[in-house]
Amino acid sequence: MVYSFRVGPYARSVYLYGTESFQTVPTEYHQPVKEYAANNFSQYQIDEALRKGYITQQEYDETILLMPTV
Repeated sequence: MVYSFRVGPYARSVYLYGTESFQTVPTEYHQPVKEYAANNFSQYQIDEALRKGYITQQEYDETILLMPTV
């Protein structure tokens, strides 16, 4: 079961702070966390998460594909 109130904190911990990773976040939260990041974080923030090693190239690619087009 996914609790919506946990998605944002997980996303911030993974993409912005690097204190969590997709290896430590429960599997059922992986997709919601990627969707949250894609819709709430800037391209720069997601790029930085990859550069700093907070996310893998595959996680980066999956997140970028979810970003809204302008």
